[in-house]
Amino acid sequence: MYKTAFAKRGLSVLMSLLLALGCCVIAAAAEDAPHYVVLGDSIAFGSGLSNPRQAVYGRIVADTNGYAYDNFAVPGHTTQNLLQRMQNEQVKTAIADADIISISIGGNNFLLGNLNALLYDAIVKEDYTRFDEIADRFYDDLQQIIETIRQLNPDAAILLQTIYNPQTGYVGEVYQQGANRFNDLFRQYAAEHPEGILLVDVAQVLTDSDRDFAEDRIHPSAVGNEKIARAVLQTLFDNGLGTQTTPVIAEAGRDMHGTGAFTWFVQFYGGLFHLLSVVRHFFISVFAR
Repeated sequence: MYKTAFAKRGLSVLMSLLLALGCCVIAAAAEDAPHYVVLGDSIAFGSGLSNPRQAVYGRIVADTNGYAYDNFAVPGHTTQNLLQRMQNEQVKTAIADADIISISIGGNNFLLGNLNALLYDAIVKEDYTRFDEIADRFYDDLQQIIETIRQLNPDAAILLQTIYNPQTGYVGEVYQQGANRFNDLFRQYAAEHPEGILLVDVAQVLTDSDRDFAEDRIHPSAVGNEKIARAVLQTLFDNGLGTQTTPVIAEAGRDMHGTGAFTWFVQFYGGLFHLLSVVRHFFISVFAR
């Protein structure tokens, strides 16, 4: 009886030791895992999804490569908003600790920069002066964003995501003008600062307007988020910062529905301004004779 009790006691002690050892191994692994931080706007937040925390591309990247993960993206943020966001102590601490930082920013600099006036200038007047002014301010902000990160963390890899064009028709042509300006500046900055700056060409992978975007025709759908995740994973793998290129989907993304009013509004004005443009050119041609 005593031998049996001793054996049971010994087995219990052994199991406790193994459990404690396992916990230590898990804790050490978690502590050693690269820290992945996402900054930016509604794209990085996952606004095209009804379950963004579980299915946004940043979460997919973290789950695939086993990263520790923080996402500080805020819908509607511009480059100026991001600069302010980076003064938050929690955000600063995460940036200082990060091994990899993804940045999605810039789209709202155009969307919130008096969009109707920009559409009118581009479609009716064929004048892109304001586009150039917004791009100049954007580049100044981008440099300041990177400088702020580098002051907190000189060594983290910084991933800059290009801006895609979710629109079609007349509005799509105007969007492309803005996207081209910003993407040229992203490429310029990456070329001038090759150490630790990596470009993720999201614009090259989100090209299917029916599948890649949610009903609002602004934000990536579940399919779009998976495509961004693949692009990020490939960039990390190519630079020795990740081990996998096939996404691990812990929870399937669910597209947000019933959010198309904004795009309807924009497309309506795009069509109206195109009509004004036709009328304007007609009168110019008549009175130029």
